[in-house]
Amino acid sequence: MTDYLNQLLAQYQPITQYEWLDSIILVAIMLSISFIIDKIDRRILLKLLHRLLDKTSPKIFDLLEKHHALAKIAAVIPLLVISLLSPIALSSYPAFSELVSKICSIAIMIKMASFVFALLDVMLDLSRGKGLNKKLPIKSINQLIKLFVFLIVLVLSITTIIGESPLYFLSGLGAMTAIILLIFKDTILGFVAGVQLAANQMVNRGDWIEMPKYGADGEVLEVALTTVQVQNWDKTITMIPTYALISDSFKNWRGMEDAGGRRIKRSIRLDVNSISFLDQELLQHLLKIDSIKNYLSQKQQEVDSDNRILDSDLNITANGRKLTNVGTFRAYLEFYLRNHPKVRQDMTLLVRQLPADQYGLPIELYLFCNDIEWASYEAVQSDIFDHLYAVLPEFQLRAFQSPSGYDWKHR
Repeated sequence: MTDYLNQLLAQYQPITQYEWLDSIILVAIMLSISFIIDKIDRRILLKLLHRLLDKTSPKIFDLLEKHHALAKIAAVIPLLVISLLSPIALSSYPAFSELVSKICSIAIMIKMASFVFALLDVMLDLSRGKGLNKKLPIKSINQLIKLFVFLIVLVLSITTIIGESPLYFLSGLGAMTAIILLIFKDTILGFVAGVQLAANQMVNRGDWIEMPKYGADGEVLEVALTTVQVQNWDKTITMIPTYALISDSFKNWRGMEDAGGRRIKRSIRLDVNSISFLDQELLQHLLKIDSIKNYLSQKQQEVDSDNRILDSDLNITANGRKLTNVGTFRAYLEFYLRNHPKVRQDMTLLVRQLPADQYGLPIELYLFCNDIEWASYEAVQSDIFDHLYAVLPEFQLRAFQSPSGYDWKHR
């Protein structure tokens, strides 16, 4: 570098006025030519290309305009002109000519890299429009290619400045491998994780995932090279390291969406003091309910048939078989759900009794709603349990509720 500066300074030797004037005129001509070519390039050629693309591929044209791809590649042409004409314009100053050529070469490489970046962004938008980013880590691949292009331009720029072959520079990178791996640790881990996520279809854009460790509960916006963006349901954004989806556990709700059924699993707790056998009055009342009329008639016939075999005093409550209001209520619930238009009949449907505790007897409903949209799902679930609570008195059952201060006040 010192020798190069000395060479530049050595050119400041006394020269004639005409030599200075010739150099200035040649530089002015060179800049004028590059300026004119740039204007022709931008105002004529680019406009023609715009019209052609707008007619043949309007979508691609819009994306190229969005990312300024054509403008970036157009900026390369005047730089090429300067690079080609500088040896002629600065023939009296070979060191300056070489410096200008190097600067132009680096600028051309940077502009070409920015053009490649723009094309990659165009391809990313096209892949998103076709839904490919839901199956492949397109954003990760996009960022990885950009990283490689950046490193190539960086190496070529350095070798252009020092005037050495790129192989000379790369030969010294072997000793820096450990440092490079440390610097790009997250990038390498993220890329490997992205490949595993895509290969195993673990998470895609648009999936609903839960990851309590990172406070994430929402929709995946993007699977990038180093981070996964999740928009939570409160509209906040959580950034999760991509490799964390491989090393840590998370819940993906895609299976629910693919199946088309969202699970409802909730219990209604009954006051055990309201559970009793069906007496004749309650039986006659329940026979008026159309949905369980046939069930009650059939069950009552079975009970009467079994009791006739027994030689017992049926006036004693413990003797013989008898129907209960809670058993009949469970039969009613199952019939109600089997005929509900919002319940998936081809999926698991259970009405079961759980062990009683100090809060009463739980009757659990386990079923799947055919509307997986959040608001509709909550509305269906609420409607079902609204009906269940309202129909309890028909069976002479009561829901359990811990006494409040109001209850004690009015005893």
